[in-house]
Amino acid sequence: MTQNHDDHGHAHSELSDMDLRVRALETVLTQKGYIDPAALDVLIDTYQTRIGPRNGALVVARSWVDPAYRDWLRADASAAIASLGYSGRQGEHMVAVENTPALHNMVVCTLCSCYPWPVLGLPPTWYKSAAYRARAVKDPRGVLADFGVTLPEAARIRIWDSTAEVRYLVIPERPAGTEALDEAQLAALVSRDSMIGTALVHAATQAPAPGTSA
Repeated sequence: MTQNHDDHGHAHSELSDMDLRVRALETVLTQKGYIDPAALDVLIDTYQTRIGPRNGALVVARSWVDPAYRDWLRADASAAIASLGYSGRQGEHMVAVENTPALHNMVVCTLCSCYPWPVLGLPPTWYKSAAYRARAVKDPRGVLADFGVTLPEAARIRIWDSTAEVRYLVIPERPAGTEALDEAQLAALVSRDSMIGTALVHAATQAPAPGTSA
């Protein structure tokens, strides 16, 4: 296992401070009756699990169908991602790392919760937990097993440690049997967790097309 550790002694308090301010503001507004906590939870869930990760999924799908785009993404992820309209704060300096049968990439932020918001939405609670931040480095196979992922023993695992300067996007392997799918259908296969590296992409997970039943 290869680890990519950087000096975290810079700007990591920014997200934590913002989180504290948001929580404090939410408490005040709730007490004054300006917001409904239940409605806010639904809104947060929408951006955390549906809208936000769809941006990254479209990036992945484009890389699967367009070799030139894939090469650009690997060479300059920030520019390639921005070309699809996904840019902004917390996503200025992106690096794309590609999974292969021999190499599995997984992303963590060991000292905070640096995360590429423009392509993955809001970070999941587990990504910010002390348990994940510590175990992802020490026992990545164990963490993957907790997420239901078992890799071949020969597969190498590389941990990428996000910082305030650099954030990572995992490009998962395209599953077999998807040759006939178009770009939108491929994007429907890609989950947020697969772009962090804690899940794999399977053809059977394809979401039904709008207006159809599963």
